[in-house]
Amino acid sequence: MPSRPAYSYRSDPAVPAFADDQPIIVFDGECIFCSGWVNFVLRHDRQGRYRFLTAQSPLGEALYRHYGLDGRNYETNMLIENGLAFLKSEGSLRMAAGLGFPFNLVSVLRLIPRPLRDTLYELVARHRYRIAGRRNACFVPAPEHRGRFIA
Repeated sequence: MPSRPAYSYRSDPAVPAFADDQPIIVFDGECIFCSGWVNFVLRHDRQGRYRFLTAQSPLGEALYRHYGLDGRNYETNMLIENGLAFLKSEGSLRMAAGLGFPFNLVSVLRLIPRPLRDTLYELVARHRYRIAGRRNACFVPAPEHRGRFIA
């Protein structure tokens, strides 16, 4: 994936304007595995650092397309932080590190070369529906967490 400058989506007319003052996790809202990750982050993000967006939303699809990804095949979660998109293993490691101790210890996995980490990530992503299943409808947050989701 070619890198893009920070906040490049702001000048893309296909990407609706959105508040990007906090890190945003874009995830497959139909994937039980991905939704489980979001629930994990919600439980452990004591500072309320992250906000969330389903890839199936118009904004989620526009962001996927902006970064050269298939806007209908969500084989990577995306972390948008400081205007930059982080995908695959790098995005996941950054998400976990942002939760603080002890989750930031996963940063040691950056010692593994990214191509190897991403190959493993892609293997799990490709089979995520077989591993955990698929929802019939998109993820719906609990009432106490709705304010952390971008509509």
